[in-house]
Amino acid sequence: MPVYEVWAPNAGSRVRVEVDGTAHELARSADRAGWWSGEAPAGDYAFRLDEGPPLPDPRSPRQPHGPHGPSRPVDHAAFRWSHPGRRGRALPGAVLYELHVGTFTAAGTFDAAAGRLDHLVELGVDFVELMPVCPFPGRHGWGYDGVSLWAVHEPYGGPEGLKRFVDAAHRKGLGVVLDVVHNHLGPSGNYLPAYGPYFTDRHHTPWGSAVNLDAPGSDEVRAYLVGSALAWLRDYRIDGLRLDAVHALADDRAVHFLEELSREVAKLAVATNRPLFLVAESDRNDPATTTPREAGGQGLTAQWSDDFHHALHCALTGESQGYYRDFAREPLAAVAKALTRGFFHDGGRSSFRGRRHGRPFAPLGEGHRLLGYLQTHDQVGNRALGDRLSAGLSPGRLACGAALVLTSPFTPMLFMGEEWGAATPWQYFTDHTEPDLAEAVRRGRRREFAEHGWAAEAVPDPQEPATLLRSVLDWTEPRRGPHAELLLWYRTLIRLRRERPELSDPDLGAVRVAYDEAAGWLVVHRGPYRVAVNLGPGEASLPLGTAGREVVAAFGAAALEGTAPEGMAPDGAAVRLAADTVAIVAV
Repeated sequence: MPVYEVWAPNAGSRVRVEVDGTAHELARSADRAGWWSGEAPAGDYAFRLDEGPPLPDPRSPRQPHGPHGPSRPVDHAAFRWSHPGRRGRALPGAVLYELHVGTFTAAGTFDAAAGRLDHLVELGVDFVELMPVCPFPGRHGWGYDGVSLWAVHEPYGGPEGLKRFVDAAHRKGLGVVLDVVHNHLGPSGNYLPAYGPYFTDRHHTPWGSAVNLDAPGSDEVRAYLVGSALAWLRDYRIDGLRLDAVHALADDRAVHFLEELSREVAKLAVATNRPLFLVAESDRNDPATTTPREAGGQGLTAQWSDDFHHALHCALTGESQGYYRDFAREPLAAVAKALTRGFFHDGGRSSFRGRRHGRPFAPLGEGHRLLGYLQTHDQVGNRALGDRLSAGLSPGRLACGAALVLTSPFTPMLFMGEEWGAATPWQYFTDHTEPDLAEAVRRGRRREFAEHGWAAEAVPDPQEPATLLRSVLDWTEPRRGPHAELLLWYRTLIRLRRERPELSDPDLGAVRVAYDEAAGWLVVHRGPYRVAVNLGPGEASLPLGTAGREVVAAFGAAALEGTAPEGMAPDGAAVRLAADTVAIVAV
């Protein structure tokens, strides 16, 4: 018979496992403090602590009836992988594509998403990054209010659906990255506090008490989180993990949780002969996050670079509110600094934070350790209306932004639909089944944006089904009008990045940037190539620094000027660009 075990130090004198409604006593472990175990038949199960209600297993591999229901075992060995010996690829040199399963297609399932993978193959990306897939209340949501950190959201397709998606992606040569949340659990269905000290009041986060990484009992909590991460990589053949908001992982221990996690992932990579990796979302601007453990760092492979996004967003849109303030003063200078130094905030003052922030990125030769992007789920969905850049920018301006991302020294990442300038918004949507929680979320969202001048009725209701439906991609768009031309441009940029290694060279120290803030143009020097971008109001001549040989690719009207015969000095070598035009020039 199967052995059931659970860490439940909060239990007094009795722990039972109920299997299909029949209770079986568990015994307290003599050598593992707080653990209980015992044999019982296979079936749907829940734990009872003393005389309390039945609770789902903290390590539940499946929640077939949602976060509040009983757990169900999963035989991971039963799935037949198409390529069981697949090694995968490392992150450096790759292009990522962030995808939300519930809105990537109208069906909102893993199987439906797998049916669109050929689009990503033709686009040229290397990894699909899935937003969180752990169970959460209701059918749809962003996934960041998940619970049951070892299980998969049933409406998406559950454990088998995720495996089918990963297997399909691998068959097509695509890797899969999974976004995981360790800094908090959702407000509904989180039963961990009943079992033990999974949270602590020693630290506080935007979600309340912090996950316990350094107080009494934290050894087991860390093991729980590490075990969950390894399960995704091992049992589901996920290639890498994106770690949500690691700056909210409060940990005062000498060995930080991230260092421990990266060490255990490295061990699994050796054991499985796969180049597994970890990517952090962090707003600390601290190179220690990606510094190798042997050099005193936390050893993660890469981290998101909001600085590059913010600078590029300001240059394209002219927005200057909130955290854009520092970047908006001289947006092209901010873009140039990010492209050549990594972090914009590298120890100087941040007016938004009211203090100094960050430290210099190092080593400059490893720019691939920063992810660069034009849009993400956060930067779109956390706007009041969930409006994408395509709602306010011309196709040419979108093309300019895409070129700066996809020829950058960073690891580029796209957000689903960005590649064709999707007209659909991506809004904040929920499906909370508890009326009080649903109303609290609705009011909180509207109150947040009321502080920025938005009328309550203008902010979409997260619980309204139409909010979700508006956010689903329209797959007829890529075949139409300006969408098709932008999609071709994205394909061209990714192809050039792969064919011409200078356009993906991660050495920040080798990048040079010329710009004119007043005129609105910028030229990025990438070895023998120039990425020339005209964001100004009219036609302009952008200096190349040396004679241009050919326009390799352009979005908009571009013509070389001042070329000279071979061996002669160019006279005013430049490329003439229309407004909102970008060209990649070989010199």
